[in-house]
Amino acid sequence: MTDLPATNLVMLTLVKPEGELEVFFERRPMPEPKAHEVLVKVLATPINPSDLGLLFGGADMTTARAATRDGLPVVTADIPPQGMRAMASRVGDALPIGNEGCGLVVKAGDSPEAQALLGRTVALLGGEMYAEYRCLPVQMCMPLPDGTDPKDGASCFVNPLTSLAFTETMRMEGHSAIVHTAAASNLGQMLVKICAKDGIPLVNIVRSATQVEILKGLGAKHIVNSSDDDFMDRLIAAITETGATLGFDAIGGGKLAGQILSAMEAAAVKRMTNYSRYGSDSFKQVYIYGGLDMGPTVLNRSFGFAWSLSGFLLTPFMQKADAEVVGRMRQRVADELTTTFKSHYSHEISLVDTLSLDAVAAYNAKRTGEKYLIRPHG
Repeated sequence: MTDLPATNLVMLTLVKPEGELEVFFERRPMPEPKAHEVLVKVLATPINPSDLGLLFGGADMTTARAATRDGLPVVTADIPPQGMRAMASRVGDALPIGNEGCGLVVKAGDSPEAQALLGRTVALLGGEMYAEYRCLPVQMCMPLPDGTDPKDGASCFVNPLTSLAFTETMRMEGHSAIVHTAAASNLGQMLVKICAKDGIPLVNIVRSATQVEILKGLGAKHIVNSSDDDFMDRLIAAITETGATLGFDAIGGGKLAGQILSAMEAAAVKRMTNYSRYGSDSFKQVYIYGGLDMGPTVLNRSFGFAWSLSGFLLTPFMQKADAEVVGRMRQRVADELTTTFKSHYSHEISLVDTLSLDAVAAYNAKRTGEKYLIRPHG
């Protein structure tokens, strides 16, 4: 392969004991792959909400300020006391960022598995992707078809596998339909396509008329706008029609998760033939998998006793799912990379420009329909 530079530019995030966050770049020696590792030139890596949680943590980004160090940008921001309590375990540790990406294998270890990837375009999972190069084990790479655009391979894991994990969870837990919030997101659009192909009834919750139109364009049947005055009536009607008893909530804070449980209960009560002061015996499950609203989760206990509200993360799901399920999920992503699982990016920026204050303010706003892709090599 081509000659490699001696150093690798890496983005790091640091929480200082004095209550300050610092995000900066560091030049490190170019890593050398071990026998079962490959060195990948990172060509594209997305900014996901899960990346932002590590990148800026509990910092108050309204206090963000810019500086330079060794000719490279540095962003600092103040961390309020509650944020410091939440991040106590990472104080003093400079952490690399970036969950997933896509790149070209430019050097490989001696093992046959590593050598087989030399010169291949691969999707990457394993963190530390906000860098020019990444060295990682071969099992953290997914070979992509020749000619794959790195943009298409950059988001192969987090959103595609999470959306598939939702439908697998539905099957494992004995549900038959799903309610999903922030449904016009990249992940939400993937879920619409998956459910349409697999015949799974899906209730999509959005917050604007524009987002309603986006999902209509994908053929979504049940779309409910949380900004409408008759939101609850429409939500109950959609859940009654679909029989959904499982929800996945990307918002987290506020009252939406509780409203979903209440609507599920209202739909279940309609099917009851005998009154019970404990509510229906229809079990209702909502998983919170995101934090678009970091405020308190508010529950108005109007959904009986047969319910659960808990958290959902992809990694624990993948760890407990059997190998057949995981293999099937990964194969489906590879097979439908440019159709079902195609991500759409509103902006592309260089690695260094990622730390301009204007860019930070824009991608940290986490607006639906806006997704940023980092191009470490331009």
